[in-house]
Amino acid sequence: MFRSVKEVQEFIKKNDVRYVDFKMSDLKGRWRHLSIPAERFDEDTVREGIGFDGSNYGYAKVENSDMVFIPDLSTAVIDPFIEDKTLTMIGDVMVIDSPNRPFDQYPRNVARAAIEYMKKMGVADEMIIGPEYEFHVFDSVTRKVTPDEVGYRLRSHESYWSSDSDVSLGFHNGRTDGYHAVMPNDSTANLRNEICDNMTTFGCEVKYHHHEVGGSGQLEIEVNLGEMLKLADDTMSAKYIIRNTAVKNGRTATMMPKPIYGEAGNGMHVHMLLKKDGVNIFYEKGSYGNLSQTAMYFIGGLLKHVRALCAITNPSTNSYKRLLPGFEAPVTVGYATANRSAVIRIPGYVKSPDKVRFELRNPDATCNPYYAYAAILMAGLDGINNKIDPADHNWGPFDFNLYTLSSKKKAGLEHLPSSLEEAIRELRKDHDFLTANGVFPESLIETWIESLEKDIARVNNIPHPAEFDLYYDL
Repeated sequence: MFRSVKEVQEFIKKNDVRYVDFKMSDLKGRWRHLSIPAERFDEDTVREGIGFDGSNYGYAKVENSDMVFIPDLSTAVIDPFIEDKTLTMIGDVMVIDSPNRPFDQYPRNVARAAIEYMKKMGVADEMIIGPEYEFHVFDSVTRKVTPDEVGYRLRSHESYWSSDSDVSLGFHNGRTDGYHAVMPNDSTANLRNEICDNMTTFGCEVKYHHHEVGGSGQLEIEVNLGEMLKLADDTMSAKYIIRNTAVKNGRTATMMPKPIYGEAGNGMHVHMLLKKDGVNIFYEKGSYGNLSQTAMYFIGGLLKHVRALCAITNPSTNSYKRLLPGFEAPVTVGYATANRSAVIRIPGYVKSPDKVRFELRNPDATCNPYYAYAAILMAGLDGINNKIDPADHNWGPFDFNLYTLSSKKKAGLEHLPSSLEEAIRELRKDHDFLTANGVFPESLIETWIESLEKDIARVNNIPHPAEFDLYYDL
């Protein structure tokens, strides 16, 4: 939007902007922010940056935690959720040095490093991706974790479970009947319109939106394909916009992979292709799925490393409650055309040479998008570099329903991890593809694993309500 400090200052004055806001990603992929009075925004702000304590963001040691945030003027937009008119922007984090240097663990810097590595290899100029955002909108959510009470309660007036409530108007969805539901069964159409309007304000290009399969307020917004770093920025924006637009309308939104037991979960499928000199190098007319050998090598890299990738693309304990058979979630390591039970799906409806691609179906939105997209790219590049062809492995194509295979046939296939603990074990023994050319520092891998293990310990130490069903009378 802006190319110079002067342009920003002129915009501030012309539009009566009160504050300038800076948003930064922490280790897990949550935005944090700080604001300054608009009149304080000047050349020094961009040149010298804003100092902060990186130890509170999770990716820096306390003894070396002084860092500097440098705003990216091109990302500046008016934040629609702050009452006083506020211009907000994201940017990059530097380590205080002489001169300041990019902090190699900062998520945005890691994504940029992966792109630069791709260019250095000479493989492609651009990584083009298109994530799909699935999420739930509820009327309210309450939770409690205390010594005497553990539980949560979700309220959704469009769900079948609310059909006997005092506020029921008689229009409800079954647990798997939500796909493309129409009003009044779809109670979120106007909310989705508003979400999409706000996403456009932030520069996110919306393709379409609709009610998803889950009857209790599961929704999806899909965006246009775009350059990887821009789409990582947009993913952070989308998560912020979805949650805040819901709250603004008296509702609550979550991108948790599996918020409801027994219903469809939320994935964040990632479509992808590579371009060189503006040409889609994944396209080859007449081949399987119209995919080139380069594309197949990229798929091979993803499938070789996907079990380790899960610790980055599916980094929550809740992620593995979604990756179960029967809910259109992938569990088998393999690829196919138009098959949602394989971890890699080639869309059968895509015919245009410049858009031929495939999607990775296991990621979910609990990931840090910068790390996740960078890791996906690094796995694919490893496949290209080492010519890992899926045809040389038992990875498909699986053009049949993998859920209906016999137990014997399933046993002969590779599967995604069934828990975060298993994914971490895979990452520990398989991460050289991430550290190539220093894209993912070894220290970042260790910090990441330590953070996930803390989550696992917290969840595992809390008695589960189902354990009372299983063991109370033993």
